[in-house]
Amino acid sequence: MEAIRYDSLQETLYRETLDNGLQVYVLPKPGFQKIYATFSTKYGSIDNHFKVAGQEEIEVPDGIAHFLEHKMFEEPEGDIFAKFASQGASANAFTSFDQTVYLFSATEKIKENLETLINFVQNPYFTDQNVDKEKGIIGQEIGMYRDNPDWRVFFGLIEAMYAVHPVRIDIAGTVESISTITKETLYTCYNAFYHPSNMLLFIVGGVDAEQVFAWVRENQEKKNYQPQGDIERIFQHEPKGVHEKRRTSKLPVSLPKCLFGFKETQVGYEGAERLRRDLATKLALDLLLGASSKLYQKLYDEELISDSFSHEYNSNPRYAFSAIGGDTKDPERLLEVITEEIKAVVQSGFREEDFERTRKKKIGGFLRMLNSPENIAHEFTRYRFRGGDMFEVLPIYESLTLEEVNSRLREHIDWEQLAVSMVVSP
Repeated sequence: MEAIRYDSLQETLYRETLDNGLQVYVLPKPGFQKIYATFSTKYGSIDNHFKVAGQEEIEVPDGIAHFLEHKMFEEPEGDIFAKFASQGASANAFTSFDQTVYLFSATEKIKENLETLINFVQNPYFTDQNVDKEKGIIGQEIGMYRDNPDWRVFFGLIEAMYAVHPVRIDIAGTVESISTITKETLYTCYNAFYHPSNMLLFIVGGVDAEQVFAWVRENQEKKNYQPQGDIERIFQHEPKGVHEKRRTSKLPVSLPKCLFGFKETQVGYEGAERLRRDLATKLALDLLLGASSKLYQKLYDEELISDSFSHEYNSNPRYAFSAIGGDTKDPERLLEVITEEIKAVVQSGFREEDFERTRKKKIGGFLRMLNSPENIAHEFTRYRFRGGDMFEVLPIYESLTLEEVNSRLREHIDWEQLAVSMVVSP
């Protein structure tokens, strides 16, 4: 067990890589009653074409990572959710583009709940019958999301941006794609991506690190995992430009929804370099479009936006894009004003005082996040799987310069890479 001290944050992180390859991290939070644990695999919706070293290359149906997440909660002896509840814990799981996370929160019976989390994730139970049953359940979920305007406008934007990259595919897949999933395919994906060497266990809260590591070691020593080779994720070449400039969907909405964003052409960044680029971009977007910016106030005064207006930056070593927008009474006028104002800011750059104020706000937000076990766990795992370190966020924010953020804004705002997604009433 190795201790890593972050003196400026008054935090000590403990880590150990077990013999089977499982990475275990514990962040004790003295004074906290709540315990939050995540057991995550670096496996998401984009990982549908891969090759494990020493095995054949395989391509699997879209949506299988999400399907697999659903099926993991089914055990021969009953419902895992009920077991967690009987132990005073609340459990959940989710699948994103590049990870699947299983979690629980509790204030009691920590050892029992931790063992339940580890054991059910490491004990798959798939049958022809329960797989076929799940197809109907997930099919209904897919239909529900297809009727959700916020979901449609978001994935409409990604579909407009990307021509072939699997990030453009709905995380749950399609009714057609999941219909081809079998228990054999599920076991193939499980064996490839749920090996301990591709997983990370994170526990945060009022725990004793040595005790937690002892529990985890004892649990894993009872299980026999053979070494597994590296996983090669295979992607088609994504064309540089956006797939479509504009995509419009029709659903009953009280106000049109408009999202636009810029697709990055330069990807492949790893580790600290990707983290710094990520934070510089988020700071630039907040300066440009945050609630305290002149542009936000102008849009609000013209009643072109509401509190639904937001911006985000989603990056991975394989893809990166921004998504900006919300509900608006006039999508065309919104785009016109934003385009005009962004061009002016790109040319002039941000002011020093605005930069310093926004950077301090970002630092304050990060420090507040460290009081939330849930946010810590999810942010830590997300950064770790993408080759970064959550605890480097503060020193990077402190070292970013105005020149660097202005440069990053000009690089990201490439009008040839702009895509727009709208949802309007029929």
